[in-house]
Amino acid sequence: MGNEARIDKWLWAVRVFKTRTIAASACKKGQVCVGGTQVKPSRMVREGDVVSVRKPPVTFCFRVKQPIENRVGAKLVPEMMENITSPEQYELLEMNRISGFVNRAKGLGRPTKKDRRSLDEFKEDVPDLLLDFDFDDI
Repeated sequence: MGNEARIDKWLWAVRVFKTRTIAASACKKGQVCVGGTQVKPSRMVREGDVVSVRKPPVTFCFRVKQPIENRVGAKLVPEMMENITSPEQYELLEMNRISGFVNRAKGLGRPTKKDRRSLDEFKEDVPDLLLDFDFDDI
């Protein structure tokens, strides 16, 4: 374990991404920043660097405690990085999880029965004033 590691290997090793290929493609797409600047997958990270990873709709921030290139067990991850993501980002993630059917991604297919029931509940909660507009009154 040296004092530097490639950013794509580090992101994979500390389990931010499932595979190194996904980590490298995120770097190429500009979703990974070190110190506020977008980086290539070959960028080296050192101890103390702040890494920002954008996984829409949330931007996660991590501080490098130990640069490693080999994957470690999940229990050892806190020794390798410190999660400094703001609580507002987690609130945004929770809000997105709760209202999942509203922002349905294109290409996910038809809504499920659960999605339809959730939509029906939402429609019941909307005031009738918005739905009973009569154009004859104008």
